[in-house]
Amino acid sequence: MTERDTNTPRRRRRGAELEAALLQATWEELVQTGFAKLTMESIATRANTGIAVLYRRWANKDEIVLAALEHQRITHPLDIPDTGSLREDLLGTLTAMARARTAFWAVAAATAFSGLLADTGMTPAQARNHILGTTKVSRVQVVYRRAHDRGEIDLDRMPPSVLAMPFDLVRHDMMMDLKPPKPARIRSIVDELFLPLVQNRATVQDR
Repeated sequence: MTERDTNTPRRRRRGAELEAALLQATWEELVQTGFAKLTMESIATRANTGIAVLYRRWANKDEIVLAALEHQRITHPLDIPDTGSLREDLLGTLTAMARARTAFWAVAAATAFSGLLADTGMTPAQARNHILGTTKVSRVQVVYRRAHDRGEIDLDRMPPSVLAMPFDLVRHDMMMDLKPPKPARIRSIVDELFLPLVQNRATVQDR
């Protein structure tokens, strides 16, 4: 939907279907009007429903915006390749992330600094963690699990911060530059930062 259509008859929606429609309408409002101009009324209008429906689920626009950002990410999962190599799996996953998520994180960053952080009292890190939820690494954990099973890494010795590092760096680049990192940058993150760190850690711990 690119424009509000207030003449469309309302169809009764319930449960998960209704909530998904409300969150999608919120996302579209964020993209087209921005956080500062977004209101509960504008979301209700775009979703072709009554404002009371929103307030039964979320106390204010801050809550529904955070929920909409998380919903947008969850409903657009990344394709995780299975190449038989940790390096190639990471390159493919990070490249897919850069292509698919740059616009998302641009909207998220603009939302955060247009008033969401001030309204909620969150730090940027807290807002990021809220949007990412508990799936910060688990969505791509399959990449590391396969590498572990092949003997490329030892997950029992690998801190979560190390596993998250390639994805955090790509996400940082997307938010700072508002465009996908170049292939050379992604290769640098994998080949010059992550893999040496993983390999050096395994060497030190095996001594």
